[in-house]
Amino acid sequence: MSEEQTVNDIIIVKNLIKQVEVNNTALVILKSISLNVKQGQSIAIVGASGSGKSTLLGLLAGLDCASEGEIWLDGAPLHQLNEEERTALRAQKVGFIFQSFLLLPALTALENVMLPAQLAGVENAEEQAISLLDKVGLSHRDDHYPNQLSGGEQQRVAIARAFICKPTILFADEPTGNLDGANGQRVEKLLFELNEQLNTTLVLVTHDTKLAKNCQRMITMTDGEISEITDSPKLSEEL
Repeated sequence: MSEEQTVNDIIIVKNLIKQVEVNNTALVILKSISLNVKQGQSIAIVGASGSGKSTLLGLLAGLDCASEGEIWLDGAPLHQLNEEERTALRAQKVGFIFQSFLLLPALTALENVMLPAQLAGVENAEEQAISLLDKVGLSHRDDHYPNQLSGGEQQRVAIARAFICKPTILFADEPTGNLDGANGQRVEKLLFELNEQLNTTLVLVTHDTKLAKNCQRMITMTDGEISEITDSPKLSEEL
């Protein structure tokens, strides 16, 4: 499935193919994927396990290279960049939230949030980190280490960390997958609030039907292909 390109498209994918060699046989994981994502949209990629959704997310984020096809990320030809160039582009444009949180255990919540900004040379990193921890309701836990935080609290720290460098695009891989219902709902609410406040494009992979339906667009993957693209009524009104 494909769509016409517009000037507001922040992600453009054309005829994307990913295959790997398994026992001297080519295994095709993604088959000729084409899609566009507009600035500020929230997109859910859904599908059964093995449908290719996490592989697609990794390619869109520049964590892996496609076998064929093109990916344009905020005007940059991701498919033409080497590993060093992709790393630099991610540092400038991209934020990540993972299912397993990936906080550094030797750093406090505040230090975990500050780290990306410090690496990017942001002068007021601590001030921004404190503000973001307040936004996610954890300013009172800023001196706690990850092992002193619940799963929901760790994911909220990870969200604050992902937003500190004001990414143009935020990728999230099963952001509520390791959380109970209450914490999952709180994390979901935070993701959409920050997405709207900062006009950050949100692209997430999820098995959570409720989370997916709250996105403006849902992309369903089946056997390595896009089988359906569903727009929410809210997106249709905006367009």
